[in-house]
Amino acid sequence: MEEHRAEHATAVASPPARDGSGGPSSSPGEPAIWSRNFRYYFVARSAGLLSWAMLPVAVAAGLLIDGYGLDTAGYSMAFLVAPFAGLVLFGGVLADRFTARRMMIVADLANLAAHVLLALLFLHRIDHLWQLYALLVVAGTANALFQPGASSTVPLVSRDVQGANGVLRTSEAITGLGGPALAGVLVGFGSTGWVMVISAVAYGASAVCLYVLRLGTVPAPPPGESLWRNLAVGWREFRARSWLWGVIVIWMFYAVLSWGPQLSVAAGVIVPEHGARSFGLINAALGAGTVVGGLLAIRYKPERPLAAGAVAMLAYPLYPLGIVLGLPVWALAAAQVVVGAGIGVWGVMWATSVQTQVPGEMLNRIHAYEVAGSVGMYPIGSALAGPAVGAFGTDQVLLTGVVVSFLTATALLAARPIRTLRRVPDRR
Repeated sequence: MEEHRAEHATAVASPPARDGSGGPSSSPGEPAIWSRNFRYYFVARSAGLLSWAMLPVAVAAGLLIDGYGLDTAGYSMAFLVAPFAGLVLFGGVLADRFTARRMMIVADLANLAAHVLLALLFLHRIDHLWQLYALLVVAGTANALFQPGASSTVPLVSRDVQGANGVLRTSEAITGLGGPALAGVLVGFGSTGWVMVISAVAYGASAVCLYVLRLGTVPAPPPGESLWRNLAVGWREFRARSWLWGVIVIWMFYAVLSWGPQLSVAAGVIVPEHGARSFGLINAALGAGTVVGGLLAIRYKPERPLAAGAVAMLAYPLYPLGIVLGLPVWALAAAQVVVGAGIGVWGVMWATSVQTQVPGEMLNRIHAYEVAGSVGMYPIGSALAGPAVGAFGTDQVLLTGVVVSFLTATALLAARPIRTLRRVPDRR
């Protein structure tokens, strides 16, 4: 299989290129990970992740406190998530056309404006739900525009791409734990509007940090191509890499049959039996494990990253199997730490492989296809959880998840293009 590698910091690539800001992406004397550019990008990404983690909790809890029902909270999440899932492909094309950094700054400014208006809405109480729904659509659309560039920028700001992904994965896990907790505390004090103020400030800080990045030459697609042509070319490049689409196809089955149903099915068992606090503790353990996995992946650089990540994913069945076996809370939390570590390692290996194997002028579009194909299947699995439990029973759904997650790791290892994909050496 032909090896592909993006050359982000030079102008030798054949497609036209645009200058990110006129300066080099890094200098040989800077640290491999914590370069000036990466420090700014780390702050920007962490701020955005914290805000995104706070938003669903703040909106749902704020609506319930204001007397709205669960159906309203559910509709709100749909208005937030649906634009992201539906528009992320176009986000990849636009990031290629206008550079990822510009699109991310636009997305941050759109989120800043949306969160300021959300703050006013909650501080003065919601009179018309359509106003809330419209602002959530703006937030979801902004995140669809931001996401493709979030991946393609990593190789531009750090010479050690895997180490940088390990740091970012750790930050994602920490903000994923701290964001909902912070939002829950503030909402509990009747301060839903102030959650939105904090998020608006965070998005403003992110936009500033992205603006001051000094990036080198940024690959770009040929000028004059239509949006649909850009999408078609991205799809062709996506299909040309069997290791890439192979992982996504495997992941689609995993998302529908294992990953998607697990949260709600697990809650239906653990909350009635052990309480909501125990369920929160178990999910916090998952986040802690993801931190461990991210830290481990900073240093652990196997020659065949996807094979190593697939081995790490063999830990995933431990948690649903523990629920079926009726293990105590402490054992389920311990299982989640191991599961989280496996997920963290896989996530870093996968992100690094995509970012270093795909040419820079294609990376935004291919990452958009990746997100749409994998994450886009999660809501389907989540929606099918209730009917599946009603038809087959809780244990059968969880055991199906156990088997499917084991087969997922096995399939990743069995597929030769995935198993044999080799690591691209760090830039010097």
